[in-house]
Amino acid sequence: MGGLAKAPRLASRSPIVDDAGMTAPVITALYGALNAILNIVLANRVSTMRKKHKVSVGLGEHPELLVASRVHGNNAEFVPLAIVMMLIAELLGGNSVVLHVYGGLLLGARVLHVVGMPRKAPNPFRFLGVALTWAAIVGISGWILYLRTV
Repeated sequence: MGGLAKAPRLASRSPIVDDAGMTAPVITALYGALNAILNIVLANRVSTMRKKHKVSVGLGEHPELLVASRVHGNNAEFVPLAIVMMLIAELLGGNSVVLHVYGGLLLGARVLHVVGMPRKAPNPFRFLGVALTWAAIVGISGWILYLRTV
């Protein structure tokens, strides 16, 4: 009665749907954004190392620059494929809980890889980071093959 309307709670908002009735891939958007931020952080680490060691192009004779460069490069190689696969699964109507598990697993795996790369090999962080990233990509690929048939 003349009072202010309650603002809707963020957690209970309706899915974003376009005019054709297509739901926006909000779960993939979340993990895509988080992984993009991680990638920029890793790129900044490479830039910082380049500035520190006065290396414009290449790696020079600096092992820490090589490691920073490979951590960023590896992330840039695998995350786009994983996010595209996640997007396909979401567009095919994949279960939101499974998508969140996959997205969280991917992000966690990438962080484990970041932690493990500078450490002496072999180490569990690097191994788990790589193994979980690959397992996530293969797993969601299999799930997509299943989703397209149901």
